[in-house]
Formats: sequence, structure tokens, C-alpha cells
Amino acid sequence: MSLLHSLTPFFTTLKTSECTRITLPTQLQTVSLSRRRLGSCHIHKFCASSTVRCSAMAIDEGGPTSSHLQLQDSLLYSRAFWVSKSIIAWNVDVGDGSCYLCGSKNAGLSVANNQIQGDEVKIKLEASTNRLPEHVIEKFPHVQDYKVFKVPPTLDVKSLLKCQLAVAIFSSDGKCTSATGLQLPGVLDELFSYNGPLGAIFSNEAVALYLWAPTAHAVRAFIYRDPTGGDPLEVVQLEEFNGVWSAKGPRTWEGCYYVYEVSVYHPSTLRVEKCIANDPYARGLSSDGRRTLLVNLDSEALKPEGWDNLGHEKHNLLSFSDISIYELHVRDFSASDSTIPSDVRGGYLAFTFLDSAGMRHLKRLSCAGITHVHLLPTFQFAGVDDEKDKWKNVDFKMLESLPPDSDEQQAHITAIQNEDGYNWGYNPVLWGVPKGSYASNPNGSCRIIEFRKMVQALHSIGLCVVLDVVYNHLHASGPYDENSVLDKIVPGYYLRRNVDGFIENSTCINNTASEHSMVERLIIDDLLCWTTHYKVDGFRFDLMGHIMKHTMVKARSMLHNLSKEKNGVDGSRIYVYGEGWDFGEVAKNGRGINASQFNVSGTGIGSFNDRIRDAMLGGSPFGHPLQQGFITGLSLEPNGHDNGTKSDAEHMLTLSKDHIQVGMAANLKDFVLTNYEGQEVKGCEVSTHDGAPVGYASCPTETVNYVSAHDNETLFDIVSLKTPINMSAEARCRVNHLATSVIALSQGVPFFHSGDEILRSKSLDRDSYNSGDWFNRLDFSYTSNNWGVGLPPKEKNEKSWPIIKTRLGDPSFKPQKSHILAALENFSSFLSIRYSSPLFRLRTANSIQERVQFHNTGPSSVPGVIVMSIEDGHEGVPGLSQLDPIYSYIIVIVNVRPMDALFASPALRGRSLQLHPIQMRSTDDIVKDSTYDSSSGCFKIPARTTSVFVEPRET
Repeated sequence: MSLLHSLTPFFTTLKTSECTRITLPTQLQTVSLSRRRLGSCHIHKFCASSTVRCSAMAIDEGGPTSSHLQLQDSLLYSRAFWVSKSIIAWNVDVGDGSCYLCGSKNAGLSVANNQIQGDEVKIKLEASTNRLPEHVIEKFPHVQDYKVFKVPPTLDVKSLLKCQLAVAIFSSDGKCTSATGLQLPGVLDELFSYNGPLGAIFSNEAVALYLWAPTAHAVRAFIYRDPTGGDPLEVVQLEEFNGVWSAKGPRTWEGCYYVYEVSVYHPSTLRVEKCIANDPYARGLSSDGRRTLLVNLDSEALKPEGWDNLGHEKHNLLSFSDISIYELHVRDFSASDSTIPSDVRGGYLAFTFLDSAGMRHLKRLSCAGITHVHLLPTFQFAGVDDEKDKWKNVDFKMLESLPPDSDEQQAHITAIQNEDGYNWGYNPVLWGVPKGSYASNPNGSCRIIEFRKMVQALHSIGLCVVLDVVYNHLHASGPYDENSVLDKIVPGYYLRRNVDGFIENSTCINNTASEHSMVERLIIDDLLCWTTHYKVDGFRFDLMGHIMKHTMVKARSMLHNLSKEKNGVDGSRIYVYGEGWDFGEVAKNGRGINASQFNVSGTGIGSFNDRIRDAMLGGSPFGHPLQQGFITGLSLEPNGHDNGTKSDAEHMLTLSKDHIQVGMAANLKDFVLTNYEGQEVKGCEVSTHDGAPVGYASCPTETVNYVSAHDNETLFDIVSLKTPINMSAEARCRVNHLATSVIALSQGVPFFHSGDEILRSKSLDRDSYNSGDWFNRLDFSYTSNNWGVGLPPKEKNEKSWPIIKTRLGDPSFKPQKSHILAALENFSSFLSIRYSSPLFRLRTANSIQERVQFHNTGPSSVPGVIVMSIEDGHEGVPGLSQLDPIYSYIIVIVNVRPMDALFASPALRGRSLQLHPIQMRSTDDIVKDSTYDSSSGCFKIPARTTSVFVEPRET
């Protein structure tokens, strides 16, 4: 038996779900920039690389020569690319030999005795000295220097694409010297891109099924009456036309379930497999997604009362600049809320109890100014069983009896973390169906109805709904994993592969490839479904940089083209934003122009501004946890961490201030300010530590400013780590207030993690994606902020346990209820200030440049103090137009110093400035000590305080 065949069972074993039980050595584990959901990623990375490992082992044991083994193993790789109907690209030197395309419909190809064996088709290809065409290079830039091999124009390519395929070089004496498999997305896109119906389509008399599967040999649909068990009611053979398989059935199928059996060649096993899969366009599922529900989302039976009339108006939201976002996990919201019935806690229906503690809290935030609730993933994801009776739980009363710095709590939580009801949900299985574990019944249409009721309830208190979508990767791949769907339908197409043919895993696992036409179509169709059928108001894209810019721009355009008249929603109100990180195989446009921060500038798509976060807090999520930033004591209140010399720390403080000021001006690349050296520079001319521009946005709504999110420690926890250990609880809380005030008063779109406003803690857990309700608790009774509930889980936090333990064990770190209530009042005040004037929400880059100015700049500035002014025009006076009928001039002063700050400016003399009325009415007595002297233009701002001064118009 050749090594090729001996490896196949090994591959098969690893690809099954059983492989998740294997524990791998540390050196084989994958590090993920996304900082989460790593538990299952390691195995799949190992599966993809197992070929190389096995070959190496065979060589080490004294087998055949290395070159012989490499040739024998060559079909395990797919190093050639069929990029168009007429061109195959391969990075190989033909020399005096010839290149052939070989195929076997039954997957019988192998390499032995310097020959390709089992080929039923063998076609000679013409080597060309031309470069790949520009349109091919644009789509596949990573193979732009590959050699061109021309395919005969008379070849029946469509039929051949159903075969196991390989290309091989044969020397002049007829020996095979090189061979490899083929990657097919290019030619599939050219020949089979399709705009017709997909999924289950309902008419008055029938149900039609459509499945795009151009490489499949045969497709059957198994129709079932029940969500599990039983024999199928019918087994229907689908017919193919141009790569699309379809069948019609009676309308009585509605409410039944189905799965597809797809017979198709799978490159991961080198065999024709019979794959059992759900419909990629599923709109309903059985428990845990084992079967697709035949459901018509337009059915009146699935609509809550008043659903069709659900409006999208929210506080006269006239511009995306008016948006403020509150990020929330569905389970976090209510899992610990005793004012909600226990049987709906942690699910969709919890939002429908309008008098619960949680909904009263959201109403308060809505009244203060929050416009959008961003829900962490709510599609069907793996990692949480849909059936609640299968969940394991821990006795919280027992955990509460343990010391605040004990390692026992995390041991109890992690022992069941994969069998409880908690996960953030970044493990996509099917994008187009609500997650079953959040529904009262995961079978049938219950999840659809309850999701709609949740959206309706949030709208009823003035909150729009943003969905966190995860199109950059999938939880599973291969022909056997029960959570694999797309890779069973068209193997090797939906997932992005490297130049060897193995799946890319830079996002964590199973990266998707939106550069392929039908992947892009599936993403856009999914977005349109959530918008029209669930009336959501926006989308946050996880790892958006791994999606192509073309896909994002097209998606935004198609969403904005929706109308109330035709689609029941106003698409112009759909806000789109995401994580524009540029890393992995897509970095620097390695797979085409991707949706990174710099590339989406000018598109109107928002991206998270990590510059303002890092400058304010210090370092980065990947740096030392004690690295201080502008608000956490850098230079002004050292915590003992080595920040270099005193001069180094002072210099870092001034740099951080420039980064924050650019962020407060919406991180505009062309905004002009005076930097720490006294020079006038643009935002794009201010640099990060690695030389990248700070400013990148072209308009204010392209910047989403934030200091904390679900990833990494909470804001309160970061502050507790980075500030000096002997700082008082009151001072630490004021630092928390400083952070949220800067975000609330900046131009651009402000974004807050749920709990920022009530000092939320996760007991210093830096990655709570699977840390259960215990570490993720939100308490809307304001009794506790969840600080000191034990050392956080070992896997992601153990190396920091020594510094964590010191803080958790110190009772002075734990805030009291009075601190929590003060934080909420402070947060609400700054939100209300933001919405007290349109000057905080300017709509264009030009208006920000004209009206926003920073004072206290240059080398003689007062350290640790930011002074921002926003100027309005006067009716009948040439120059600036008048936007605000109440205030003509606003000054925001942020003093992060541990003592009062004095700042005087001749330019600010003679104004009629007074402390903002909201701050004058505040329960924060400290801010009321802020003063302004008109004759000298001098301000006095208390320690660790943000003060807002306004100049009322004459009445």
C-alpha cells in the first residue's frame, strides 16, 4: 500500500468530531489574534498539517528517498489553481517536459512508479510564457507570478470539474516528475456563478428546493416529519442544471425537516464522499442544527402582533453620526436577573419583560442617548447545546463561599465549560438561523418568533438592534463533522486555502473566502434576510479585515437600496461597521483588497479605532498588563512597571495625547492639529509605535471609538490592573468615568461594552468567551460589579495570576453599591451631554475641521490635560452655519492628573462660558468645582475629571 493510501484513514479519523478530544502538545497549538474561541482551533490546525508531519515521520524512519515520497504524497496537496476556463496556474518549471491534466471521476488517482495511475482522463496543457491576465491577478494576487498553462478550448470543463483532478509534469522520457491537486474556485466562479433562487422557495402550491453544488455527482433530499429520529417521509432525487440542483415537492412539506445527501469528491480525504448536510440557505433548524426546517418566514403565523408595522424611527435619528452603540450578550443580559421568570432567563424572551431590572436599565440608557444595542452572535453556533436539559451547572452558592482570589472557582467552571449554556458564539455553523439555545424550544419555528419578539421589545423602548455577524470563518470543515455544512456541499470552495491547498486558520479556524463569488453572494443574501425578515438595524462584522472590500461595499449598497415600500424596511438606516484588523494571509491585500481600516476609508463603513483605546489605557491587548496609558497613570502616577526613564514616560504621555485628540476628531486622516512638538500635522501624519498612521477615516461615521469590548478585560478590570495598587476605590472609579466620558464626547460613533457604565468586572478574566455565567455576570440590581469572584480561568490568565491575585485579594479594590450608582449616573450624564448639542455629532469631515480645535498643545502644554473646543456659527453672520439653537461654543476639558489642573488661553478670554447644566445638576459634587474666569480665559478642573463648558446663545 502506498503512503498516500495509508494516510487516508489517518486523515479520516482526525476529521471526525472525535478529534476534538485529543490534547495536543503546546508547540502545535495555534495562536489567534482574535483572542478567543481557541479551544477547538488547535485540532483543526493539526488536521490540516498532518500530511507534512506523517511524511516527515516516514522519512525519519528510513523509508524511500525524500523526492520519491514527495511525489508519492503530492496529491495530498493542491498547489495548482484552475483560475479560469482556459488557464491553470502552477508554480513549477516544466523544463523540456510536458504538463498534463489528469482526472478520475471515482477518485482513483495515485502516484506510483513515476506515473499517474487511475486516470480516466489525461489532457495535455500548453505552457505559456504570458503572465496571468490582470483580472485573475486581481482576484488571486498570491499566485500572480505562477506559470500559465492553457487548457484546450474544446474540453468539456464543466463535466471534468466533478472529478478528482491533478496536474502533472512528465519528463521527455515519460516519467512523472511533479504532480499536485487543483484548487477550483476561479473556474467555478467563471462557469457557475448564479443569481437565481437558492434554499427553500415557497409558492401557493409547492415548495421548491435549490442547491448550488456544481462539483457534486448526485444530490438527494431526505424529508422528515420530526426534528430527530424516524424514517424519512420521502427521499427526493434533485436534478441538476448548470451546477444548481433542484426539486419540487407539495406545500405539505412546510413544517417538515430535511437534509441533503451530496455525493462529491472531497480533497481532504481524496475520495468521493456521501456528505450529509443542512441547506446553506436554511432559515430554520431542528435542535443543534441536525436538520433543516422547511419554514416560510413570510408566514403570518410566525409574526408577533404588529410585526409588519414595526417602525425603525429612533429619537429622530437623522444621521449615522447620531448613533451610540451598547454591546450586549443575549445570555449575559438576563441570566442573573431575578426579576425575570427563570424559564426565559438567558434567552430572547427575557427582553419582552419590560418591567424587569434589565429592561429598566436599557430604558435608562436609551433615554440618556444610547441608540443601538449590538448583540453578540445570535445565529446558529456550536459550543452550546440547544437542549437546556443537557446543560451542566455549578452551585453558585458554593462558589460564593470561596475566597475572592481562590483558584477553585475557575476549576469548577472550566470543568463543565463545554457542557454548560454559555459561549460568546463565535463558532458559526449556519449564519441564517437564530441560535436555538436562546429559544424556549429549539425545534420548530419557536426561535424565529421569539427572536422577532426580542427585536420588537427593544424597538419599543427606542433601541435599534445590531447583529454581530461572523462571516470570516466557520466552526467545522470536512465531510464528517456534524457542524460542517458548506465544505460538504462544494468542498474546497467556501474556505480559503493556502498555496499548498490546506485551509487557512488565521482567524482561528476555517477561514472563509469572500473573494469567491458564491461566498460573497451567500454573505449578502444572509444580510438581506436578517434585515428584511428580522428588521435589524445594523451589522457588526467580526474580523472584517478578512473579508474583501468588494464584498463589504456591495453588501452596504444592497442594504441601503432596501425600501419600506418594496422590502418593509428603510435600508438607508442600516449601519455597517466591523473589526478592520489587517493580519494573516489577507494582510497588505495578500488575497485582494480587503476590508481593513485603511481600505474601507471613503466607503462609509465604520471600523473600530484601536488607537484611542490603546492610547487611553496603555500598551495593547497583547502587551504587558501593567503598561500604563494616558488615563491610567502614565508618567503622572507610576504603578511600578518599567516605562523607561522619566523622560521616556513623559514623551509617551504626550504621544498618547496626540493619538487621543485625533480620535476625538473622529480619527480623520486629514484633520489638522498641533502635535506635541508644536507642528501642524494631519491625523494620518501622527504615527503609532510601529509607524502606522493614527488617522485613517474619511468621514466621522467611519470611526467607531471605544475603550472596551467583549474581548479582553473589562474597562474596570483594565483600570484596576494598570493604576497604582495603592489608589483608592473612589479614584479608580473616576478613572473609569474619564474613559467613558472621552468616548461619549468624541466625534464619530461611540461604542460601549455592556457594564462599562456600572463598573463591570469579570474578575480580571482577559478572555471570557467560555467562562460561564459566573465570570460574565451582569447585575442590574447594582449590588455587585462581579469583582473578586475568584482567579479567572487558567487557560488564558495563568501567567498573570500573581498580579491578579494581589488585587483580587485586596478588599479595597471592590467597589460598593454607591460607586456603581455614581458610575451609572456619570455615564448617563455624559451621554445626555452628547445629545444636548448636535456639535458633538458633526456629520462631515469638513465640519469637524472647521469647528473642532484642540488647545493646550505643543511642547509647553500642561501634561495630562486635553482641551477641545467646538464652535458654532451665528444666524446672519458670515462664516460657519448655525447648527445648535442653544449653544454657540463648547469646551471639553479632560484632566487625568491626580490634582487640580489650571489652564489659561488668551483665545478663550471674554466668553460667556458656564459649566454644562447637566453637570451642574449632577450628583458628582467634584465636577461642580470646575471654574472658568472670563477675564483671563483660565479654567480650573478638579483631579480626574472631565468638565464641559457651554456658551448659551443670547435669548
